Amino acid sequence: MDNSLTFLDLFAGAGGLSEGFIRAGYSPIAHVEMDPAACYTLKTRAAYHWLKKQKEIQIYNDYLYGRISRSQLYSSVPESLINSVINSEISENSLPAIFSKIDSLLDGQSLDLVVGGPPCQAYSLVGRSRDLNGMKGDKRNYLFLYYAEFLKKYKPLYFVFENVIGLLSAKSPEGDLYFKLMRDLFRKEGYETEFKILSADDYGVLQKRKRIILVGKRGNDIGFFPEPDKWKPDVNVSEILGDLPKIKAGEGSLFACELGKYEGNYLYESGIRDDDLPVTLHQARSHTEQDINIYRIAIQKWAEKRERLNYNDLPDCLKTHKNRSSFLDRFKVVAADMDASHTVVAHISKDGHYYIHPDITQIRSLTPREAARLQTFPDNYFFENKSEKRGRTAAYRQIGNAVPVLLSQKIAEKLKVVWQF
Repeated sequence: MDNSLTFLDLFAGAGGLSEGFIRAGYSPIAHVEMDPAACYTLKTRAAYHWLKKQKEIQIYNDYLYGRISRSQLYSSVPESLINSVINSEISENSLPAIFSKIDSLLDGQSLDLVVGGPPCQAYSLVGRSRDLNGMKGDKRNYLFLYYAEFLKKYKPLYFVFENVIGLLSAKSPEGDLYFKLMRDLFRKEGYETEFKILSADDYGVLQKRKRIILVGKRGNDIGFFPEPDKWKPDVNVSEILGDLPKIKAGEGSLFACELGKYEGNYLYESGIRDDDLPVTLHQARSHTEQDINIYRIAIQKWAEKRERLNYNDLPDCLKTHKNRSSFLDRFKVVAADMDASHTVVAHISKDGHYYIHPDITQIRSLTPREAARLQTFPDNYFFENKSEKRGRTAAYRQIGNAVPVLLSQKIAEKLKVVWQF
């Protein structure tokens, strides 16, 4: 282990937050995540970083092409690296075992930083509006209690906690704001906290995505929030889509594909495009003829009038939903001619209606790779399935739940600037 700052990633998901900190020079000790597919993604990414450092990246290249299995990839790196991804739900019962594994991985080292945010469904405005009980009584509301247990045990100098802005208004059954309960608990454990709402499109991410970033520092200091440097690249969302192969609904491959010519700078400056490794997961869903007809109308409406499709404006023969009073924008085109898309969320794993590709010659929803690019994941990032068989659904879900890598990197870089030893 080198002398870089060490961190632990809780509720790690597919590793968007972690990847940004790794890019900024931090070293992960462990990732804790309950979803098996996301854990395989984290293991595969750990293998990538190790193989790249050892100048053995050809092994990873072979994996992306499907020449070797996932098991063979993992056997090519130290077992301790694979074991640093802890597949476990974080709960009162699981904490002792998780602590034991982390202690073994630390091997006497101190832990400098904890990052991560509990699943956001319990705090999101959409989640509360769809749940009959407004998410009250959902055990995910209280996962911050376990987060505090990690702070209590490892006493990092800082922690970075990310979540949806609905957290600011979410209340317990007793009427207390969860956000206040969190901050009070963190203060009790010895941490002053500061927070801001950051919008990803202010930091080089071509996507409208607002999140709360809560940063804690051990002690009583104030004025330490690592507000990242803004970057507004002079490009549109078309930059994300243009060099990927043109495919129609049902076409493409989960394995390697060739990129087209690219003469811009953004994809390189953001860390997305990698000309040394193949691009994967550029496979589109199949769609019904009815959906394709709706997509065509939505694309034309945006291209010709820059207007969104209202479901009630469709011909009667294309209307199948009984709900005609809400979610009228359920079919939405990704606006290639704007500087940021609408927010990518995990619902993209259910259907692609809210993420229609803007090219009238393709008429389909976004592929996992296109969604990953909107989240600024590098093209060499592979999203795993629970089984070794490659699939789209798990990839979409992981991508939609992730923190944009570039936003994380910007926060991590500024945290180094304000770091006090």
